[in-house]
Amino acid sequence: MSNVQEFGAKGDGKTVDTRAIQHAAKTGDGLLHFPKGTYILDKTIEISATKNGPVGIDGSHGTARVLMVGGGPAFRVVGSHGGTGDPSTLKPVVWNNERMPTIQNIVIEGRHAEADGVQMLETMQCVFEGVLIRRVRHGIHLHRRNRNVLISHCHIYFNSGVGVFLDRVNLHQINIASNHISYNRLGGIRLQGSEVRNLQITGNDIEYNNHAQHRTKPEPTAEIYVDVTQDGDSVNEITVASNTIQATSSPGGANIRIIEDRKGRSRPPGLWTITGNIIGSQENNVHLTGCHGMVISGNSIYSCDQYNILAKDCDHMSICGNSFRRHTGNKYAGVRLEHSRNCTVQGCVFEDESKMGQASKKSLLELDHCKSVTVSGCQVIGGVPYGIHAQNSSMVNISGCSIHDPRAVKKTKAGIVFAGSGKANLVALNTIGKDSLKPILVSPKSNVKLHENVIG
Repeated sequence: MSNVQEFGAKGDGKTVDTRAIQHAAKTGDGLLHFPKGTYILDKTIEISATKNGPVGIDGSHGTARVLMVGGGPAFRVVGSHGGTGDPSTLKPVVWNNERMPTIQNIVIEGRHAEADGVQMLETMQCVFEGVLIRRVRHGIHLHRRNRNVLISHCHIYFNSGVGVFLDRVNLHQINIASNHISYNRLGGIRLQGSEVRNLQITGNDIEYNNHAQHRTKPEPTAEIYVDVTQDGDSVNEITVASNTIQATSSPGGANIRIIEDRKGRSRPPGLWTITGNIIGSQENNVHLTGCHGMVISGNSIYSCDQYNILAKDCDHMSICGNSFRRHTGNKYAGVRLEHSRNCTVQGCVFEDESKMGQASKKSLLELDHCKSVTVSGCQVIGGVPYGIHAQNSSMVNISGCSIHDPRAVKKTKAGIVFAGSGKANLVALNTIGKDSLKPILVSPKSNVKLHENVIG
């Protein structure tokens, strides 16, 4: 164990300790140990796992703090792994020297506009545990190529860039679990320009990741932000489960956003499961573009400025067992599918809890230019102007739903509406309350068959 104080570091919060810590990193035994104190860095401590590994950075149970007063990451760990997670691709130097670089129990703070926390390049099985990173630009920055990453029990808090940034990285197998990731201006977890597989985001508190507390101009962002618009981008096999994902509303903001342009891409974002989360209080709670193969189930999704789910140009999507609602008077609720196909909305509860109806005048479920959508077994309560509104859509099956408005002031104009043109649409076996001014409104050109609906 290389105690950095034995290499000349003071840790007194006054002395610049860069040279001493660099010396410990290059000539020590690979484990940088920081006793209690405050250590000032003005340049990046770059650690070659190939030459000096295996590598570890330890901060004495969080009592050691590193202040980065220069630009760039406080620590950069560099390996040489060019293979995959397959054991046959591991070169001897990777296994012997580069395996499992570990950063634990240390506090990293920035004092420079371009200071970052930790950057990992071409590493294998890196671990972050019990790390607090604040007031830097990007907290944990994964770049180029990494495999089998674990990030757990960390606080990534109030940074001017991204909390966990997967930036132009080829990365398979990464678990982000049991962390607090909050108040990061450009997103909590952000994927950009990358190929990513097998990402699990589980059991975290991810919230308020936007401009508000930074007193800057708003930029479109999200708690979980996935941008796959560049050539070569591909993000698949993702689980987002059992997280609290909340925010203050910001222009262009979302709790979860996936952006894809669908221009001939062979692998659009898909094989995703978003399940068992609490998601709320943003412009759009879940905003999906160009996705294929999404399951959104068992979530409590609440209070939006526009939509709880806004899905555009999506295919093969299952939305099941979710609660969609507003819990404050100045917010809204509702789901909109636009130019989407082969989707199921099943067993969900939609409710507008305001007394007078939504000022947004958006219905609780909107289908616009959609094809082959099944809506079944849903409760739709108090939709304004309509409960379910389908427009210019075909092969839509709405069945077994209960649609009513229990409010004393009648605001629901119709329970189900089909507008514009379409074909092969079916509305069957639904129960629609008499509190709607019109139970069902159908445009002749929409070609809807009505079958055994109950008005009561």
